Amino acid sequence: MNGPFDRELETRLVRYAAIDSQSDEESATQPSTARQLVLLRLLVDELTAMGAAEVRLTDYGVVLATIPATAGVTAPTIGFLAHVDTAPAYHASGVKPVVHRGYDGGDIRFADAPGLVLSSTEFPYLATRAGDDIITASGTTLLGADDKAGVAILMVMAQHLLAEGGGAHGPIRLAFTPDEEIGRGVTAPLPGDLGAAFAYTLDGSERGMIEYESFSADRAQVTITGISTHPGDAKDKLVNALHLAARIVALLDQPGMTPESVSGRQGFIHAYQMSGTAAEAGISFILRDFERDGLAARGDLVQQVCRAVALAEPRAQIVATITPQYRNMRYWLEQDMRPVDLAFAACRAMGIEPRTVAIRGGTDGSRLTEMGVPCPNIFTGMQNIHGPLEWISVQDMAAATGVCLKLVEMAVPD
Repeated sequence: MNGPFDRELETRLVRYAAIDSQSDEESATQPSTARQLVLLRLLVDELTAMGAAEVRLTDYGVVLATIPATAGVTAPTIGFLAHVDTAPAYHASGVKPVVHRGYDGGDIRFADAPGLVLSSTEFPYLATRAGDDIITASGTTLLGADDKAGVAILMVMAQHLLAEGGGAHGPIRLAFTPDEEIGRGVTAPLPGDLGAAFAYTLDGSERGMIEYESFSADRAQVTITGISTHPGDAKDKLVNALHLAARIVALLDQPGMTPESVSGRQGFIHAYQMSGTAAEAGISFILRDFERDGLAARGDLVQQVCRAVALAEPRAQIVATITPQYRNMRYWLEQDMRPVDLAFAACRAMGIEPRTVAIRGGTDGSRLTEMGVPCPNIFTGMQNIHGPLEWISVQDMAAATGVCLKLVEMAVPD
């Protein structure tokens, strides 16, 4: 049986997912790709048409809008955020969303990749969504529910509130950010321009998940400069930068140190890109840990390995640069848990038992919290993100929409 938001959420996610909005870490522009602006400008048009106030696309690529408070209501301004970009990790052009209505609980197969199977045996949460309407891509791309599901949820919430279908509420600020997937979604002007006492990202997974702890994150970029010469006359002359890069990666590829060998509250060092020539090569790493000390230790280890390889081949130049990305939002939220408690209460009021886990990743909320706006994360239902098996339940999205509406209602003082 369809709920009041199901079809609108489905329509919006299918529409948004078909738009290529992948970000690009190598780009220096803001947003990093012009294709993100296609979706951002569409949101401006849709928000304006539904009657939102103060709708604008900032010069740093964020769409901002206001849902004014109900007449006579005094309550704190609450922000809600979702990001429009999709991850550079997998194909995101030509997404063809597919709706599997009334999912029967069995295997889901893909029109454009017959050998690909989404199995409820392999992914147990899928089995719990039997009877729901499941959205996937067609098998050759990611879906982009991360985080276009969050975008759809906030747009449906806005439409409902602007049509005066919700209860009394205070002022609400919406922000749709670019470049979250490359750690550049929240820039210095956003906290002030958002103007919220506290906020929530809609960028979480299973129904009921309210998250207030994330990884702390740094990026490490290693550049190796060797000595190039003709390979036919290379003896005792050539210093192959690619060989040295491979040595660095091999020394850091140890059990308990890489993402494929850890789980739970363990951090990692992840080599995700290597390129170059015998003359010069580069390696990109992400460093993750839940604690500041652990993160610093991982950066130190990368530096130590680079120094050791350089010591063994002094003719090469090896430079490792560590760049901060975001920090565990828990450090700030644990000092004032009221936004978290409000989200938990809203879940329970909607008949959903809230749960929390430490996010093995980060959100725009990680940066926003660090910059002074407390910002936990609320579920959307997205699963298997950043790959061809990505899927989401429309009914999970509807549950998240209901929680957001209940939350803004409960934030009004008695």
